[in-house]
Parts: sequence; structure tokens; C-alpha cells
Amino acid sequence: MTKKIHTFMTLMLFCAVSIAQTNISITPQAPQVDASSYILMDYHSGRILAENNKDLAVDPASITKMMTAYVVFSELKAGTLSLTDMVTVSEKAWRTGGSKMFIEVNKQVSVDELIHGMIIQSGNDACVALAEHIAGSEEVFASMMNQHANSLGMSDSHFENATGLPSDNHKVTAKDVAVLGRAIIQQFPEWYPIFSQKEYTFSNIKQHNRNTLLWRDPTVDGFKTGHTEAAGYCLATSAMRNGMRLLNVVMGTESEKARADETQKLINYGFRFFETHKLYNAGDERIKSELWKGKEENLSIGLAEDLFITIPKGQYDALEAKVDLPSLLTAPIPKGTRLGQLRVELKGELVAEVPLVALEEAVSGGWWTRTIDSMGLWFEGDDE
Repeated sequence: MTKKIHTFMTLMLFCAVSIAQTNISITPQAPQVDASSYILMDYHSGRILAENNKDLAVDPASITKMMTAYVVFSELKAGTLSLTDMVTVSEKAWRTGGSKMFIEVNKQVSVDELIHGMIIQSGNDACVALAEHIAGSEEVFASMMNQHANSLGMSDSHFENATGLPSDNHKVTAKDVAVLGRAIIQQFPEWYPIFSQKEYTFSNIKQHNRNTLLWRDPTVDGFKTGHTEAAGYCLATSAMRNGMRLLNVVMGTESEKARADETQKLINYGFRFFETHKLYNAGDERIKSELWKGKEENLSIGLAEDLFITIPKGQYDALEAKVDLPSLLTAPIPKGTRLGQLRVELKGELVAEVPLVALEEAVSGGWWTRTIDSMGLWFEGDDE
């Protein structure tokens, strides 16, 4: 009986992040955005702050190059590709239309130079050269792009080339592009800064990054533009202010100026009316629960991953955390076992729900411990 009461009290003490209520500010609706689809997402929490037609599959144009870059970065990280590798430019790469970094057929160019030409100069020729070097052909490389997209959960997108040139079944959604951008920053922080570079010179030809927000808004630090007649003017961006990072994707606007203006609207809205907090660290003990039949008397329970939440500004003190765990825990329990869940609510509305896991292995106790605890559970009516 003692163990059960002690466990219950521990949980109750943990439940309240804060029960104090403050004056709640009113969050206005997102601004009107003149685009075929768009999404505004917090990077850390993944919360969507504004969207319209986020799952609409559309032509991505050169935003495709974000996925091309993701595959290239994956190969670099795996050690199957090096920045110093020299790539022989094929006639196909040299002849590829659209924007170019102006590589020459049969000449050798480093992977590092091609990456910069692909991202900053939006070079279609660089994309094809990298694709052929990595996969043998652009078609096989496109298959790799789709495999990575599937692993990231980009279920509504499909790639048929490395450049973004029009193709019947070459489609992405605004939401999938935001997911991709989040993955690039998380997985490849050493190469993400390339997206923020404003210009690049290759073969004495200087070209400027087409993302004009890099000049207009100093908090914007990357991602990609796109434009074809079918796609319209598209822009994926990431911006950070005071530790809060937002991902924004605008598809199908009418002009280069419009895609920048509509993106700026959403970015300003997100930073003005929302805030992101890191509530708990992965691996930190949140509960020390009583353990039956174990070598130790208690088991440390917490989160497997950091918990971030994004909420309207001024409402942090109205958050409430609630724990759902079994009434008793019995050894053995492997480390990492999901034992329950933590819910974070704001005025009764669910903000986040994450699993609570065993932070350590709960090893079975000796014969005497198991026998005594079995008798105790039997008297309580809880033994199997």
C-alpha cells in the first residue's frame, strides 16, 4: 500500500508545470497570402502556425534542389562522397537547360564547387553532374531522392529529376518541403550555412542567390527559390529570431517580389504572435516511480527526446502537464520501454503528447525481494 500511495503523490507533484493564470493575449488570424499553397511551421516543435492547401501537390521548380542537396549531404555524411572528389562533366549535364553555374563538358569540377553552384547559383548543370557522379544516372539519382523522401515522411511528394525542370509526375507539397527543410538543418548543420551565402563565383562568373530575403531580413538564413511557368514563383525559407526558428514555404505566387512579400508576411506574423519553449530535456528524470520485484526500489522515468512547445505569446504560465502511467511498475523493464505518456495542455487544448520511457534498465531483484513483493501485490489484489 505504501508504494502505491508514494507513486501517486510523486506523479501529482510532477503534473503541474504551472497552475497560475495570467492575462491571455488574443492571437489574430494569419494574414491573407496570395499563393496557391503555403505553410508556416516552427522548427523545434513542428507546430504549424498557418497554412493553406499545405498538402496540395504542385510543381516545385528549383525548390527540388533542397532534396538534391539532402541526398548529396547524406552521401557526404556516409563517407561515400568527399568534397574534394573531382567530377567529370558529361555532355548531358553541360546541355541541361535553365539556370546554370556554367560548367564545361569533359572538364573536372570538385563536389564542393558543384554544391555551391547548385545551391547559390541554382545551377541545373551542377545538379545533373552531381546526380550522375553519385548514382550513375539522373534517373537512378531520382530514385534515391524518392527513397529519402519516403524515409522523411514526405508521403505526398515525388521526384523525377534532380533539377526541378518540369515533368508530369514531379510534385511536392508545401508541408513536405517544410519537413525536408527541418531535416536538412537537423541532420546537416555543417552544410546548411551554404544556403545563406549571397553570391558565388565560378569560372569568373559571379551570380547572386535568388533569395532576396537574405538581403531584406537579416534573420533569414537560408533555403531555396524556384520558378517555372508551371510552378509560378516559389520560396522556401528559414529564419531565426531570439532562438526561435520558423520554416516557411510559399508556392505558386505571381512574381519574384510577391513570393518575398508573402513570405515576409508569414515570418513576421509567426515571430510577433508566437513563442517556443523547451520544456524538458531528453534523458532528464521527470518521475522517480516505485518499482516492484526489482533490484532497485525506484525507476527513473523521463522523455526520450527534447520537448519543445509553441504557443501564443503570453500564455506560458497557463500551461499544464498531465502524466498517464500504470498504477504499478514491475521488473524487469528494459531501458527505453514506453511506460506511459505526458500531455501538455493550454486551457484544456492539447499542445503536445509525448511518450514517457524508462531511462534505465529495471533489473529483477533477488528471490527474497520478488517473494516479498509478490505477497504484497497479492494482498493488494494486483499480482498476476
